[in-house]
Amino acid sequence: MQNSVLCWLDNTAQKYADKTIFFDSDSNLTFEKLNDYTKAVGTFLAGKVEPQNPVIVMSGRHALTPACFLGVVRAGGFYAPMDATMPAHRLNQIIGVIKADIMVVDKEHLDTAKSLEFDGEIVVLEDILNTQIDEQKLAKATQNLTEYSPLYAIFTSGSTGVPKGVITSHHSLMCYINAVCKVLELDDSDVLGNQSPLDYIAAVRDIYLPLKTGASTVIIPKNEFAMPTKLFETLNEYKVTTLCWSVAGIELPAKLGAFEIIKPEYLKKVIFSGSVMPCKYLKIWQQNLPKVKYINQYGPTEATASCTYYVVDKQVDDDTVLPIGKPYENYRIILLNEDNTQTNDGEIGEICVSGPCVTLGYYGAKEKTDEVFVQNPLNKNYREIIYKTGDLGHFDKDGVLHFHGRKDRQIKHMGHRIELSEIEEMAKQLPNITDCCSLYYKEKEHLYLFYTGEATSKEIVLHFRSKMPAFMVPRKLINLDSMPTLPNGKIDMQSLKSYMK
Repeated sequence: MQNSVLCWLDNTAQKYADKTIFFDSDSNLTFEKLNDYTKAVGTFLAGKVEPQNPVIVMSGRHALTPACFLGVVRAGGFYAPMDATMPAHRLNQIIGVIKADIMVVDKEHLDTAKSLEFDGEIVVLEDILNTQIDEQKLAKATQNLTEYSPLYAIFTSGSTGVPKGVITSHHSLMCYINAVCKVLELDDSDVLGNQSPLDYIAAVRDIYLPLKTGASTVIIPKNEFAMPTKLFETLNEYKVTTLCWSVAGIELPAKLGAFEIIKPEYLKKVIFSGSVMPCKYLKIWQQNLPKVKYINQYGPTEATASCTYYVVDKQVDDDTVLPIGKPYENYRIILLNEDNTQTNDGEIGEICVSGPCVTLGYYGAKEKTDEVFVQNPLNKNYREIIYKTGDLGHFDKDGVLHFHGRKDRQIKHMGHRIELSEIEEMAKQLPNITDCCSLYYKEKEHLYLFYTGEATSKEIVLHFRSKMPAFMVPRKLINLDSMPTLPNGKIDMQSLKSYMK
């Protein structure tokens, strides 16, 4: 019985022992070596980690990072990845939420780890890779592991200014990966090119698809995404067949004219997600690589990465708006009205996700979990938890889902979900800001901050850069004498939108 991702690894490590599973810019790791490293890390951590408890992992963009993730799982725990390039304030917030006793860090980021507000044990990854493997110890550590045990906690933006850790089980992840495999028709001949940071939700495809199928993943250096010609050269060097990238990652090479210089020669499948695809750029990909299968994905972290997909089966035009498609296997989508009744055919409603890929909720945040992980109001007979995405959509006559934006103040920017209220909470920490409101100009992908007070633009930008990830720093700052208000005293956001150009 395959009750965890470790079963996948054990199977592929035996079947593809000498084949490389992960390439990075400096090294490569075979399936067998990866498995050995996970067992070494697991042996070291076993006994230190309480069953189904978190371990923070702060490791860089290299092949050893997935080995560390899975080593934590071998020890009976689950991993909470952190990106060391984020501001210390943000990292300390995550540490405060997850409350782990152990942090595993690679040598490169050890000094960063020591500078944080972490009072547990810090373990250096490279120092434990050669730990003598103890199979008996590992068996004991995972004896109570089930499909429904947590696998990882990945953090997203939180409306109160505190990030939320989405807990995903082995079962949810395995259901999702199985479904994506079928749609992509992925097998052991495929090579994936990784774009996403390894601590981010989109990276689960690049990590776990090879564990399932025997495919390989190339962890592409981050700087190459700013040099599309070099990026395409790397895709050709490793004979990459499959890309699971953000929309921004697909856009950039087309924007910068990379296809005029070089083309990826081995690509067969391109899957994209994270935001709405501007089809003028997808059109360039289609014109240059007409035989590639293009797939649009939609879905939040809370539903294990993506819950719907749409195979682009015709040439797009500049103004084409792609549907977000039909549910993956093991997902069900229902649309609800404001009063929690089901929408009529063709009507717009809130997209709600049901099925085994709905995650376990937010770590240590029952109140927040209970707000959006709720009993299906259409089911009065037994327990059925759905996730209310806050996104709006409608089904067309063919049962294909179309996206209609957000119903609240959560946005999707640069592939990340952001609570605009978190931007406001951060701005209000500055003593020279008396009031503020954050809005998003979707067409130009500009994050706005309107504010009153004497704070300068430089002060605000430096404040945000010191405490928030780069994608959460407002690009447009507008200082007002006073905030426009509605009769009920709330900020008049429609009036503020007149300033957005």
